[in-house]
Amino acid sequence: MSARMTLAALGPPYATVASATLLPGAERLIGNDALAAELGLAPQAWHGPEATQLFAGNRPWPGYAPRATVYAGHQFGRYTRQLGDGRALLIAELDTGQGRRELQLKGAGPTPYARGSDGRAVLRSSLREYLASEAMHALGVPTTRALSLVTSKLAVQRERTETAAVVCRVAPSFLRFGHFEYYAHSAQFERLAVLAHHVVAQHFPHLADVAAPGERHAQWLTEVVERQARLIAMWQTLGFCHGVMNTDNCSVLGLTLDYGPFGFMERFRAHHVCNHSDTEGRYAYRAQPAIGQWNCARLLDACASLLHDEPEAAGERARAILPAYERAYNATVMQRWRAKLGLHEAREGDAALVNRLLTLMQQGRCDFTLSFRALGDQDLGALRTRYSEPAAFDAWWADWQLRAASEGVGEAERRERMRRVNPRFVLRNHLAQTATEAAERGDASALQDLLRVLQRPFDEHAASARFAQPAPAGQPALEVSCSS
Repeated sequence: MSARMTLAALGPPYATVASATLLPGAERLIGNDALAAELGLAPQAWHGPEATQLFAGNRPWPGYAPRATVYAGHQFGRYTRQLGDGRALLIAELDTGQGRRELQLKGAGPTPYARGSDGRAVLRSSLREYLASEAMHALGVPTTRALSLVTSKLAVQRERTETAAVVCRVAPSFLRFGHFEYYAHSAQFERLAVLAHHVVAQHFPHLADVAAPGERHAQWLTEVVERQARLIAMWQTLGFCHGVMNTDNCSVLGLTLDYGPFGFMERFRAHHVCNHSDTEGRYAYRAQPAIGQWNCARLLDACASLLHDEPEAAGERARAILPAYERAYNATVMQRWRAKLGLHEAREGDAALVNRLLTLMQQGRCDFTLSFRALGDQDLGALRTRYSEPAAFDAWWADWQLRAASEGVGEAERRERMRRVNPRFVLRNHLAQTATEAAERGDASALQDLLRVLQRPFDEHAASARFAQPAPAGQPALEVSCSS
């Protein structure tokens, strides 16, 4: 294992040296042994009390000074001039067999960008982020990863008094759209260009042979836009709602970043909002694709100066890139909807077939994940009871069966295909809450049991059937906010 500086090598103002705040009584609740092995962490850097201190932020990584970065962003549609890593610290940059990885602590105390906050995270939100990032990874969704979760009895005041926690998350880079917005909106165009050069060189090396900077940046931004579109298409076809799709929460690598008031839908509702602070439904499920495109437009606005020296020409080139989002989204989302229905070939009328099913699911208040999983079982009798209009579902079923049969694929093969793309298990809010309550009592067994199931979401797990079920009828719905 070796440490190698990347963004940190650019120095201030891109990365500012900062110190973590001592976390008293730090104890590791859980650790990701498989990810640690991928990172090449030596046993002494992963196990034992010294490692706990390291991942609590109580001890710096050998030979590395922790750093925080500054960024801006559009929050709920309004530009905020300066945000930054208020409670996140980059503690190491490693060269691994899978490429370069950054290790970042979240909740290790205030940084120069904390804006008066305590810089802490609580166990509730930290545990949810740990579970969600590993669940999304198992589902094949690009995401940051979770390496460790360290807890403490330190009291942290949110809506109620909670205990502190620090999660170590891992990604090739934590750079956000907001990093580029910060330098563009503060007219630091030379620094913007340096940052863009860094990102392209480190994370898009296949563009190194594109000699003209304007063309190189155009191709880079096109890839960023396409990655964002494909990511959100994956969210939509899994029923995943992010909750806070601000530009400062958008990764330039197309990763799912910053798990706050997220949620996997249970009862399908196109207008579902998972963040109770989002009173206008800006980030509702059905709004996510359009918001993703809006966010990409803000990134292109910020990076227009990289495309041409003349402002008018730069703006035209930026606007010319944006349609790549819709093309990538439409292609990806339909490919994924077809796969969920066991279809391989693209045919006219497929979108209407999908929309008919979603409409029936909404009318019947059907569970999103279980409905698609059940289709693969091909049990019409059991399925039709889920829908409020069985006759309409029968008509849809007949059309789907004809469409599927026209591809000449046997039922057994189609069923197996569908099981590979329709998970049985997703992270449901009530399961995360149960694991949190047990962890607050010092019992990590519920967390470990849940994590084992989420890491194999497409398997049947007959002994773990309870993890596939929605919240019990009559149980109050959990409300999740940005507070953590």
